[in-house]
Amino acid sequence: MRIIEIAQFFYIDPSQFKDYLKNKLNLSDNVDLYSVDFRENDVLKHIEGFKEYLQTNDPYHEEKLKVLNEKLDRIKKAKQKALAESQAKEEKQRALASMLITSGFSFDGYKITKYSGYISGDDAIQIDRGTDGIFFSKATDVGQALTDSLVKIRRRALQELKEAAYDLGCNAVIGVDFDYITLDPETANSKGGTTYLPYVFCVTANGNAVVIEKDE
Repeated sequence: MRIIEIAQFFYIDPSQFKDYLKNKLNLSDNVDLYSVDFRENDVLKHIEGFKEYLQTNDPYHEEKLKVLNEKLDRIKKAKQKALAESQAKEEKQRALASMLITSGFSFDGYKITKYSGYISGDDAIQIDRGTDGIFFSKATDVGQALTDSLVKIRRRALQELKEAAYDLGCNAVIGVDFDYITLDPETANSKGGTTYLPYVFCVTANGNAVVIEKDE
């Protein structure tokens, strides 16, 4: 950030801030500080120093310090919130990565201490229709497209399943299975014919959310 940007952001006088920096950094008067780009950490450090400068060099420092401290307090709270959100996100990612799932109803070496109920995770994908043959000019290999897509939508459905278990405070899912739906949508067009829409393939991952603990 440059001096003008810093001044606008913190509601301070740019010329005062420039004078403070010259004194703080022992710079000569001909140095063009307005063109210097300060790093974020340096900006906050100099703002703290500028507060002391105001107290000894500005007779109206009390009101200015009040505004400045309010701005710094909002920045501090925003940083704390961002840090807390980042930590919560990392904690969730670790929990999801370590969550156990099984198509069975138990885990070797673990005991189930809580059942939280049935959960599911869903995902779907559209695949363009084949456009080759008597009526069309370009082909889509629907079978290959479906094969390529199934892995992706199963993984995303399982991810949703894990997140549903996490939201219930669970660390495992038992009895996991998959349901599949294939849709062949079509609609009437303005010419009285039929418009065939892309195929839709859906997958649902089902299971029971549980809390497990290692056997002693």
